[in-house]
Amino acid sequence: MMIGWKLHGDGRTPPPGEVVGPDERLSWPRTAGIGAQHVVAMFGATFVFPVVMGLDPNLAIMMSGVATLLFLLIVGGRVPSYLGTSASFVGAVAAIRAAGGDSATVTGAILVAGVVLALVGVLIHFAGGDVVHRVFPPVVTGAVVMLIGFNLAPVVANVYWPQDQWVALATLGFAVFCAVLLRGFWARIAVLLALVFGYLLSWLLDSTAGKITSVLPGQNLLDASGKACPAEGPYCVATAFPHDRINVDGVQAADWFGFPSLHAPDFKTSAILLALPPVIALIAENTGHVKAVAAMTGADLDPVLGRAVAADGVGTVLATAVGGSPTTTYAENIGVMAATRIYSTAAYLVAAAVAILFGLCPKFGALVAATPGGVLGGITVVLYGMIGLLGAKIWIENRVDFADPVNLVPVAAGIILAIGDVTLKITDDFPLQGIALGTIAVLLGYHVLNAVRGPDGSGGGVIAPGEREIGGPVRPPSAPETGAG
Repeated sequence: MMIGWKLHGDGRTPPPGEVVGPDERLSWPRTAGIGAQHVVAMFGATFVFPVVMGLDPNLAIMMSGVATLLFLLIVGGRVPSYLGTSASFVGAVAAIRAAGGDSATVTGAILVAGVVLALVGVLIHFAGGDVVHRVFPPVVTGAVVMLIGFNLAPVVANVYWPQDQWVALATLGFAVFCAVLLRGFWARIAVLLALVFGYLLSWLLDSTAGKITSVLPGQNLLDASGKACPAEGPYCVATAFPHDRINVDGVQAADWFGFPSLHAPDFKTSAILLALPPVIALIAENTGHVKAVAAMTGADLDPVLGRAVAADGVGTVLATAVGGSPTTTYAENIGVMAATRIYSTAAYLVAAAVAILFGLCPKFGALVAATPGGVLGGITVVLYGMIGLLGAKIWIENRVDFADPVNLVPVAAGIILAIGDVTLKITDDFPLQGIALGTIAVLLGYHVLNAVRGPDGSGGGVIAPGEREIGGPVRPPSAPETGAG
């Protein structure tokens, strides 16, 4: 239930070894304080990712609060979670926009992905969680997460970093410093701290060093005669111009209170295909979230796993239907729960309400949207790399054996197809590219190879040097060929 929380003890900090369960709460002032911590924890990524995807950060913040309330309702208050903006779709969005898609095309494609995620959640609810592991084993899930992250490298190199390389480098260094040297809560908001640092540094440089001369994406497009032209191409190129790092014109013009601008989604098949692979990553994220909360609280949450996945899908559908960003459960908020031992869904109710109020402040959204490209360049180096390495983390935790060519070959091929942004033209109007093509290569390759090889696991082909053959013992490269041991 979402209402009627039981007061835990005397309503103060729980004694050592005790936890505040999802159906419990502390006193309301303390619950509000915990809710505020959850807002800060999710805040950085929840508004950074919409900016990176070219979507309205104000609307993303507001709809994240609405989606969180909906999530808590669907799971019956049994799974504490905040639904912030998902990073899994960033690569797909970059590909959609590179192909000429606008924000309506982006949100339409993600809306369909949200519907698919909700249907998968319903399937899990009735068929059981094992179906996820059979269709999306760790080797496949890890590969998809990795290729989603690493496919974004060109966005950093070609879009953000060139706008102000020195601010990008300083912001990157500060983010690394915060993540490695800070502890606890401060380390978990390293990205937010780096964004504030980069913002202040850019303001300081504007005040002291003056304008910077660089190319702004989608702006300063000139033809050979020096006249402005509408779209970049062979005869219309972006030209560097002097400009301030921070443009506050939009901030000054924005109101303090008002509703974010909404827009209807547009559905295009080519864009939808690009948005479907991240569904695999979202299934893994939600499953991991539920398992982590279950381990920390000692509760059996397997019966609500399907409902949690479906709730995330419904939240994404609701958010993108009005032009907002996709949603997902947040590891940052798991960190807050682990640190405080407070898993009360009442705190998430407070966090959702605060997020909705933030979303109703257009001036705040304009300030976020004015984040300099150089700052985003430094932050996205870390964020995109971390997304990719989460795939490796899935492999390590599940002890995926890459000496097995059924694991090795499809993953190797899929990652290169995705990172290289390779295109396979089925027809002129139906291309498979980058993330979509890489995901299909991994998923189909893994299951087809598993089906055609011998039942005893024989029939191996490519083996990494020094590693075992299928069915044979593991042998390091320096081990003598004696058969002993």
